[in-house]
Amino acid sequence: MEWLSRLNAAMLYLEEHLDDEIELAHMAQIACCSPFHFQRMFSYLAEAPLSEYIRRRKMTKAAEDLQSGDQRIVDIALKYGYDSPTAFNRAFQGIHGIAPSEARKPAASLKAYLPISFKITIKGEAEMNYRIEKKDALRIVGVKAHFELNVEENFEQIPALWVKTVQSGVFARILGLVNQEPKGILGVSSCMNGKDFDYYIAAPSDLPVPEGLEAYTVPACTWAIFSCIGPMPAAIQALQKRIVSEWLPSSGYEYANAPDIEVYFEGDQQAVDYRCEVWLPVTKKQAI
Repeated sequence: MEWLSRLNAAMLYLEEHLDDEIELAHMAQIACCSPFHFQRMFSYLAEAPLSEYIRRRKMTKAAEDLQSGDQRIVDIALKYGYDSPTAFNRAFQGIHGIAPSEARKPAASLKAYLPISFKITIKGEAEMNYRIEKKDALRIVGVKAHFELNVEENFEQIPALWVKTVQSGVFARILGLVNQEPKGILGVSSCMNGKDFDYYIAAPSDLPVPEGLEAYTVPACTWAIFSCIGPMPAAIQALQKRIVSEWLPSSGYEYANAPDIEVYFEGDQQAVDYRCEVWLPVTKKQAI
């Protein structure tokens, strides 16, 4: 499976550079996707942020170095990218629960986090309804917020932004701007550089931009459009994980360099039959 081979090749690159500079952009290039989508994909599959995985692996290797040689602690800290002994000590204790100096002692209790190798089982335990559509560029108008990329935190931060937008009355203003397809309110993740991203709650609209709101143009792209049924935000978050872990590996498609889009239609978002859509930017998979 090409997709899986590329992902594991990116993980091999990471292992080979634990004591060197790890370039996220290069890892994403190996996996044939953007840095944003690579981090998101990793978090869904590994159920941990990429940054946390890297920290665990570095501290595992650092513990091995402390026990197997006579290198100075400050040199080991520098080896794994820590300019400050204090920062290294904090990171080491965060993983192992003891100071680096204690790790040299006989019978020291340490933790080991082994390298990840992805072997994906396509469960298919529930149907996934989708269609592939090519769309022209789309102008949207709404409120924008900036987030650091951390999937678990984002799963809390973005719903909180929706609540704030509704309670402040801004949502009603955005809703009044909808005059283009798809006739719903969009959640759009854009400007995705792998470390952070902009998120819009916006209307598809060609109307003038009201004061306090911003416009953004979603580029033309091919989209895999998935139907989602269930109460928000749990249903859409579960679907996003399934798309990455079940559909994408065997689909014949890979991520395209375009925003992720959620489309929310009118209705009670807490209802068990509430319907929305997830738009995944895709391109036909290229042979290696």
